[in-house]
Amino acid sequence: MKQYNVGIIGATGMVGQRFATLLENHPWFNVKVLAASPRSAGQTYEEAAGSRWKMAVPMPEAMKGMKLYDATSDIEKIAEQVDFCFCAVDMKKDEIKALEEAYAKAECPIVSNNSAHRFTPDVPMVVPEINADHIEIIESQRKRLGTKRGFIAVKSNCSIQSYVPALHPLKEFGITKVLACTYQAISGAGKNFETWPEMVDNLIPFIGGEEEKSEQEPLKVWGTIENGEIVKATSPQITTQCLRVPVSDGHTAAVFVSFDKKPTKEEILKLWADFKGAPQELELPSAPKQFIHYFEEDNRPQAKLDRNLEGGMAVSAGRLREDTQYDYKFVCLSHNTLRGAAGGAVLLAELLVAKGYFD
Repeated sequence: MKQYNVGIIGATGMVGQRFATLLENHPWFNVKVLAASPRSAGQTYEEAAGSRWKMAVPMPEAMKGMKLYDATSDIEKIAEQVDFCFCAVDMKKDEIKALEEAYAKAECPIVSNNSAHRFTPDVPMVVPEINADHIEIIESQRKRLGTKRGFIAVKSNCSIQSYVPALHPLKEFGITKVLACTYQAISGAGKNFETWPEMVDNLIPFIGGEEEKSEQEPLKVWGTIENGEIVKATSPQITTQCLRVPVSDGHTAAVFVSFDKKPTKEEILKLWADFKGAPQELELPSAPKQFIHYFEEDNRPQAKLDRNLEGGMAVSAGRLREDTQYDYKFVCLSHNTLRGAAGGAVLLAELLVAKGYFD
């Protein structure tokens, strides 16, 4: 397999650190460039991020001595050295949009963890098992940007990846309405218990912007490509409530769903067990063998026990049963910084490799 040189833009943050650990021994991707804010530029990765390292595994040895580039002023230098970059920066949304477009126009494709371009009509927002075909919009985006290689592709919000994967195989029954309450880990805010002691023995019933994302992003994921744009689906109706809970990693969702044609419980369980997407068919390196794992036990899935299933790239489900107001209710769980963030972006990059978008 061809090796691709990659960069990590925003390497010092929590998601950037997760990218570093995931890419350390990746069979296709070789980390060539690390970039961060101007205040970190010129320092080694160890100097800039060592004291703020939040991963459970050590900083990759090969990256410790790498000098950090300035993510905003060294775009041309970075673009010359890599085939594409992962992006996970902490900036204002309009600044992120401009930065990612600048990389794309420098003919450096960007696979982004950021939310800034998720609703740009010709930027694919991809959960690889669900809407792999949306990457076809890249050709339209390149025409708009005037690029040959450069483009932007993004992964969706971490919260929807806890429950949309379980809903997707059930669409054949005509999903009419969904209620999802998400219980989201503190790492989703870039924190751990050492840096956010207020979260110990606490729950915060608000995460800024999260409910809007959780209600609207599934409709783009389920949308269609029309006249060079991705047009959002008009159904189902989705309402959400998002809470921050004292869990280190793992977003849990309590899901309620109604259908045009109500399936049996056995039909739902079979669809979950059999469901495969492009990553499984293409045997991509980061793809879980079994995308959706169902637990029969009443007390599963649990974040502490189940978030790391299949390298944190699988989705867990449990407690499927009929409801008095909706047709069914169930619980889902995904690892928010693996499946929901850096891991999902790496899987998207693998899909783009398999489909020839970096060549």
